[in-house]
Amino acid sequence: MENLEIINIFNYFKNKKVLITGHTGFKGSWLSKFLINTGAKVYGISLNPEKLSLYNLINLHCDIDSYIEDIRNLENIKKIVYKINPDIILHLAAQPIVLESYNDPINTYETNILGTINILESIRKLNNLECAIIITTDKVYENKEWIWGYRENDTLGGDDPYSSSKACAELIVKSYKKSFLKDKNIGVARAGNVIGGGDFSKYRIIPDIVRSLEKGVPVELRNPNSIRPWQYVLDVIYGYLLFAYNLTNNKYNISDSYNLAPIYTGNEYTVENITKIFIKIIGKGMYNIKTQKNNKENNLLFLDSSLIRKELNWKEIFNTKDAIEQTAIWYKEYLNNRDLYSITNMQIKEYMQNRTEQNRTEQNRNT
Repeated sequence: MENLEIINIFNYFKNKKVLITGHTGFKGSWLSKFLINTGAKVYGISLNPEKLSLYNLINLHCDIDSYIEDIRNLENIKKIVYKINPDIILHLAAQPIVLESYNDPINTYETNILGTINILESIRKLNNLECAIIITTDKVYENKEWIWGYRENDTLGGDDPYSSSKACAELIVKSYKKSFLKDKNIGVARAGNVIGGGDFSKYRIIPDIVRSLEKGVPVELRNPNSIRPWQYVLDVIYGYLLFAYNLTNNKYNISDSYNLAPIYTGNEYTVENITKIFIKIIGKGMYNIKTQKNNKENNLLFLDSSLIRKELNWKEIFNTKDAIEQTAIWYKEYLNNRDLYSITNMQIKEYMQNRTEQNRTEQNRNT
């Protein structure tokens, strides 16, 4: 990749009007705070946050122009988007839990498909939009339990309602781009199992461990041998922002979709590995393995992130073990009733400094 002034990509977002859908969720909250730290003017559209959420714990409502609205309501969404007239849109709003999609498939399909359509419809009349990133998932691919990673040109699929709804959303993005949005910079980003402080979702391993610690009981592992592309939330967020920067500044030399994932090494972490490491760092906790008669989740899933590494020079700062450690540091503060704004802000600032230093070193090496 040519010199794209990666060191200064954070400056690109300064004073930009950035709209984040799903800003009250786990990733949306980290993304919002990260962008606030770049000097961006952040707006959000989302449902009300859960009472126990990163959004509430760090009082993000004080720093964001927040609109509490159902992403499925087209007319209201259009009014809000036109009022904001954003420079950048990052669409994260979704029903993101596989097991929950079995419990409520209609809501899952409506939120993930109609929600995406409503954002695309709103984009059609935005004349000043610089770029939009539609966030999907590693689970959009037809999962054949391969021991190698899925690439951007592999077949989309999805056996469960969540995965298939996100695959449908990607097909809709492709259709809208060809039919209505040829002059707009729109990209799709897929990430795997993202970990970090402040996630309290159901059916996710680290939040499950934390809840068990609070109750003083062992955590039950549904799928202890399942392997996922575990990665740290700030590495993924940086990938989204790097993509947005390049969609605006280098759009003719990049692809329109990217996988974000760790490099496959053949020695990936299982759910049980993750649990052992997290418990060791926290300093307490136990686990039991719960036998699953009808496992509704895939056991093996990898993404190939070669394309974004080659074209955008993206790479993670934290390997899986380091990501678990950073996550555990945050939850230690939470379990000890300490100031969560400070630890969140510190982790973001340290990440931005480390990323800038890394990029500067690489650029000096290449000159």
